[in-house]
Amino acid sequence: MLYRPFAPFLLLISIVLSGCGSPAVLNTLSSDSGFVLTENVPYDATADLALDIYRPPRIVNAPVVVFFYGGRWSSGDKSEYKFVGQALASRGFVAVLPNVRKYPAVRFPAFVQDGARALRWTRDNIATYGGDPQRLFVMGHSSGAHIAAMLALDGQYLQQVGGSRDWLRGMIGLSGPYDFMPITAPDLRDLFGPIDRFRQSQPIFFVDGLNPPLLLMTGRDDEIVPAKNTLSLAAAVSRAGGPVETVIYDKLSHEMIVGSLASYLRGRADVLDHIEGFVVEHANASPQRPETEIQAIPLAPDNVEGIQTQPLQPAGDDPASAAESGDPGWASDAEPTPPPLQVETLPPIDGAQ
Repeated sequence: MLYRPFAPFLLLISIVLSGCGSPAVLNTLSSDSGFVLTENVPYDATADLALDIYRPPRIVNAPVVVFFYGGRWSSGDKSEYKFVGQALASRGFVAVLPNVRKYPAVRFPAFVQDGARALRWTRDNIATYGGDPQRLFVMGHSSGAHIAAMLALDGQYLQQVGGSRDWLRGMIGLSGPYDFMPITAPDLRDLFGPIDRFRQSQPIFFVDGLNPPLLLMTGRDDEIVPAKNTLSLAAAVSRAGGPVETVIYDKLSHEMIVGSLASYLRGRADVLDHIEGFVVEHANASPQRPETEIQAIPLAPDNVEGIQTQPLQPAGDDPASAAESGDPGWASDAEPTPPPLQVETLPPIDGAQ
């Protein structure tokens, strides 16, 4: 009887950890205080596109992180990711969460072009909300990480809105599809087609060594977007002489790499800590933490096997790029040949699924 009040909470956590249900369920596992939210700010009235802004109270000149959510380029809404905005605001950053157009209403590259327009609006207007337009980062999860990577690697999109990749201090990718040819799933073939344009959708083909710093994070056991996508892109950027670092978790699912940003799940992995460290390092200034920091309530460690964290070193041969015709349609099953890594298995942290 004593533990009955906690049963719904434990059930909610079990649903999240199983990867079921809408990402919005994670909003119930995050604090509702300690940040200021400005909702539904139009950034492209012609396409009826808007964004939400999360910021610590009374913040000025803070680093800015524009976050694109996942959903296979066909689903999702910014309102489902309050937990991400809250997490970034809790570390002293201004978070911008835009909506972009989705398949089948549009096809590639429309959603990347939307992302560029969201960055243009942010650079022009974010000072009004306490952000520093000179310290701008782009971040995404899953298909949102693909959008972020295209903006960071293919300069044409920001050029089309009057900017350049020089706007970006860095890009953060969580379990993104960056190297997923051949494209086999029917919906993705339609989304990225015709066939002769498939290469234009692959971030890995735009690596030139001139990219802003990249932080690429994934779980080694990701069953939705295999870790090979991250390893292939990181290896290519490193060979080209571009700045890149990786964080590879031995046990962290596709859902939990972003789910661990929710307040009550932060004890399962240190994803937010890595994001904060990367932004602080490349923003060249310490963020202003909220006067009352938004507190996370960690869970107990669970199935921890450590993580591997390292910058990639230059290597020789290009990684192989292949794919299986399974359900995701982007799942490369040919092991890439990553650079030789000096891998250190760290002591158990507070959890990775």
